[in-house]
Amino acid sequence: MRRTSRPTDVPTGPPQPGNLPHELNRFVGRAAELTDLATALEAGRLVTVTGVGGVGKSRFAARAAAGIPAPLCPDGVWRVELASVRLPELVEYTLAEALGLTDHTTRPPRQVLVDHLAERRLVLVLDGFEHLVDACASLVRDLLRAAPGLRVIAVGRRPLAVEGERVFPLAPLTPTDAAELFADRAAALLPEFRLDGHTMVDVLEVCRRLDCLPLAVELAAGRLRVLSPAQLMERLDDRFRVLRGGGRDALPRHQTLRTTIGWSHELCTPQERLLWARLSVFSGSFDLEAAEYVCGGGGLHADDVLDVLDELLGQSVVAREETPGRVRYRMLDTVRAYGAEWLDSMGDGDRMRRRHRDWYMGLATWCELDWFSPRQGEVAARIEAELPNLRVALEFCLTEPGETRLGQYLAGTLWFYWAGCGRLSEGRHWLDRSVGLDAAFDDDLDLGLVGDDLEFGAARLKALWVLGYVAILQGDTVPALAALQECREEADRTGDATALAYAVHRTGCLALVTDDMPRAENLLRTALTSYREIGELNSNVLMGQVELAMTLAFQGELAEAVALCEDVRQVCEDHGERWALAYALYVLAYAQWTEGSFARARAMLDECLAIGHEFHDLLGTVLAMELLALVTAEEGDAAEAAVLQGAAARMWPSVGLPLFGSAHYNAPHELCETRARQALGDARFAELARAGERLGHDEAVSRALVRGRRQRAATAVPHPSRPAEAVREKREPAASHTWKGGETAG
Repeated sequence: MRRTSRPTDVPTGPPQPGNLPHELNRFVGRAAELTDLATALEAGRLVTVTGVGGVGKSRFAARAAAGIPAPLCPDGVWRVELASVRLPELVEYTLAEALGLTDHTTRPPRQVLVDHLAERRLVLVLDGFEHLVDACASLVRDLLRAAPGLRVIAVGRRPLAVEGERVFPLAPLTPTDAAELFADRAAALLPEFRLDGHTMVDVLEVCRRLDCLPLAVELAAGRLRVLSPAQLMERLDDRFRVLRGGGRDALPRHQTLRTTIGWSHELCTPQERLLWARLSVFSGSFDLEAAEYVCGGGGLHADDVLDVLDELLGQSVVAREETPGRVRYRMLDTVRAYGAEWLDSMGDGDRMRRRHRDWYMGLATWCELDWFSPRQGEVAARIEAELPNLRVALEFCLTEPGETRLGQYLAGTLWFYWAGCGRLSEGRHWLDRSVGLDAAFDDDLDLGLVGDDLEFGAARLKALWVLGYVAILQGDTVPALAALQECREEADRTGDATALAYAVHRTGCLALVTDDMPRAENLLRTALTSYREIGELNSNVLMGQVELAMTLAFQGELAEAVALCEDVRQVCEDHGERWALAYALYVLAYAQWTEGSFARARAMLDECLAIGHEFHDLLGTVLAMELLALVTAEEGDAAEAAVLQGAAARMWPSVGLPLFGSAHYNAPHELCETRARQALGDARFAELARAGERLGHDEAVSRALVRGRRQRAATAVPHPSRPAEAVREKREPAASHTWKGGETAG
């Protein structure tokens, strides 16, 4: 039974922006429904596809979205997977992540989304929202009101109940389409399988018994490795009687899906059922090593997890995902939820969630150590992939009695991800929560020895200095100062030299961005001396050197600033460190600019920009873009300088206070604008700056880097002016920004 035409194929054409996944197997049927959904989306801006779990809502919505004509959504189609999001307050972060937004400010994430979508024409597919209905309904309502070019396809088991919503109930497949789906999936396992007179009757009966639900049909087809269609039909008849669920008043289709999944569960061996239940503690995807550690033991040896997992893959209980360098696995949410019920019924839920937490605590610890190595890029990608599981681990620690200190440790240990990979806003969320918990929450925990008290106290101190650091980068100085002062006082009281050094370091950072250069220099020198005394060497220590160098450069002490950054450059080369290297290159480029060596400055800034963009470090990216604009003006291209300034201006609202509100950081910006306006005139400058503001983030970075490559191919002609003298006239700190604090450290 094969069709000669493919009416539901997506029309070919130029690729659109977006993140819709590519289909890995054939989409079957639903031609009429696809047409009806397209009509509904033209008539209204919110269409919610509803239906029982397993009816194929997600696949159907993705196929429909892929077929929307490009003129209706020139800014693309973006899918947001919400099934693994367990907390309502993370919905907005997840949507921002799917859209590729990076925002370091203290702005509410909803405002960030509103600002981004207000002038765009795109389609959002919100998939799996049913456990977050209130949060999603509120967000969708606000976004649709603020963004007239936005259309939303919501996918869930119930409507959002938002004004203007058009509900699109998705029925099961027709028996003919269900049989074709069964045959297609069966042929993938058994290439010789065909629908013919011998198999057609049995397959159609299997599909009817399963109410033609796609998930149920695919699970059934997966059993053809061990059962014939006739045997399938016989076993389904038995399992329907045994595994009816959901209560007498539950919808029959709900009972049918539960029966289907329960039947698949019953066909598993005891070890397969045990692994299924234990895997339910994971959120999003997971890898084999995590599964072996978390799920091994107590009836399932860790060495056997691989073989049992392979059996679950063969039965479509677990899906395989290809990622660079390693294979990952994922469970459908419905299948995961079924396993979670079994896990809790066995009384093993709390123990498994603790093992899950322990694994991801260890992963974060290892990644923090490995960040200072040539594997920084791999570490960033690993944490990105594990973020849903890290969120679950953090939530467990911050809601379970006796776990608060571990939550503080985990939130603080991930500093390199929050600060180095564009996650300041979410990092601030977890850090604020962790340090805000009442210490009495852990009073019932018997810590035993004094050393344990010191260890658990160190966890809170680490969370405090990381919170201060993140708040500084966001431009939120008052909470930053409060967190750092508390950290310094408590570290001094308990004799924690490491926490004290970090607190002093970050307080020096705060003085730097608020234009108190003498105090910044004093604090940073004190911190670096402490690091040497305690034997600390990592990316944070290198950043302390870079920040001291920036302080000296702002005060005209270029020789020492360059020496410090050249030392950082050498250490980075020795250890394969690249994140701190980018900031060292920024300071070195600043020094080259002041000396009129524009070609060298540009080469350094290009590398700085490329690294910042690779790590999604928006602060490093925008600082490099600002200085590149000035170098471009010095090279005589005022028009391009204006475009780059416009591009930087668009980035700053997602970072924080532009140039920290610092007169010193702002001086090159003002000098660039002055020279560009003189060369172009106010009207032309404004026009070109607006053109820069219209550039997307990736487009702006690409443009700057391409120009750098072209510029290095030509001979650079130094500008006749003396930039160092010009900037000194502009960088006197504004009195309103002067940092005010307590006594200097030491």
